[in-house]
Amino acid sequence: MANALSLCRVLLALPFGLLMLRTDPGSALWAAALFCIAILTDLIDGPLARRRGTVSKLGGALDHGSDFVFVSTGLLALAWRGAIPWLLPLLVALAFAQYVIDSLWIDRRPELRMSAIGRYNGILYFVPAGVDIGVRLGLAALATPNRWLAWGLVLTTLISMVDRLLARSARLPGAPDSPDAGR
Repeated sequence: MANALSLCRVLLALPFGLLMLRTDPGSALWAAALFCIAILTDLIDGPLARRRGTVSKLGGALDHGSDFVFVSTGLLALAWRGAIPWLLPLLVALAFAQYVIDSLWIDRRPELRMSAIGRYNGILYFVPAGVDIGVRLGLAALATPNRWLAWGLVLTTLISMVDRLLARSARLPGAPDSPDAGR
């Protein structure tokens, strides 16, 4: 059941992105409904899996992947409309790729290795789309702060990516802080 909730976000991503491309209030209302469903499924899937004892590596990867697909679709639509800088959806995609490659392929971990800043960024990536919905529903004064937020997320995403690279280099054999340093 938890995996079905995660998959729901993947299925909502395309209609959400199409609604976010439009500027009319009717599309904004529909986008708000899909946005709320996506957030609700994201809040419920993990606790449901834990309560039912169905937590799995696949479920965790599906949860993170569905968040990425949903958020990226919304951010791409916002960038297409000029509401946020194109750099944000590009960096979100690169950061997610780095997260997956570093965790699963390079470290060969059984699950994704999250960082604190990456976790907060993952949550905050939902915010520009939510604020944009508000802008299209009449809260026009939020458009400029939303662009500032997007630029702030560009900065924190870059920090997160550099942090992951530095942590990776510290784990390499022979690195000054690695367990086998000085051998």
